[in-house]
Amino acid sequence: MDQERLMEQIVQQVMQAMKSGGSAPAPAASVGGKVTAQNYPLAENLADKIKTPTGKPFTSLSYDKVISGELTADDMRISPETLEMQAQVAESVNREAFAGNLRRAAELIAVPDDRLLEIYNALRPYRSSKQDLIDIANELDQKYGAKAAATLVREAADVYEQRGRLKKF
Repeated sequence: MDQERLMEQIVQQVMQAMKSGGSAPAPAASVGGKVTAQNYPLAENLADKIKTPTGKPFTSLSYDKVISGELTADDMRISPETLEMQAQVAESVNREAFAGNLRRAAELIAVPDDRLLEIYNALRPYRSSKQDLIDIANELDQKYGAKAAATLVREAADVYEQRGRLKKF
C-alpha cells in the first residue's frame, strides 16, 4: 500500500471516530447551561459548538482539507473549550476526578509540547530538587495561567520531599 493511500485511510478513520463516538445520537440537553451526558458524544450532538484551537469549526474538518494543506496539525488538536465540555459531561455522571484531569489538560494546551515533555521528565522521582519543582509550578501559574496544574506540581514537590524522592546532590 502506498504512503498516500495509507495516510488517507488513517485520516478517514480519525475523522470517523471523531464524528461517531461509537454510539447512537442522543438528544442535546444541558442543565443550567452545562453540557451533560445526554450531549455525548459531543461530535454528534454539539458539533456546531466545537471549534479547533485555531477557531475553525469542527464541522469544517475534512480529509481533503488536510491533504490540500488547508488544515494544519494545530487545527486537528482539541481546544480548551472542548475539554471543558468533556469535563462537564464527566461531572454529570459523577466522575469528578476525571473532570479535574480534563480541566488540567485544558490548561496545559497553552504549554508548548517540548516544554511539557521537559516538565514530565522533571516530575519523575529523583530528577528535580524541591526548588526546581516550585519553579516549574510558578512558571505554569504565571506564564501559562495553568493554576490547577501548578497546584498539582506544588503538591508533588511536598510529597516528594516527604517520601525522599527529590534529586540528591
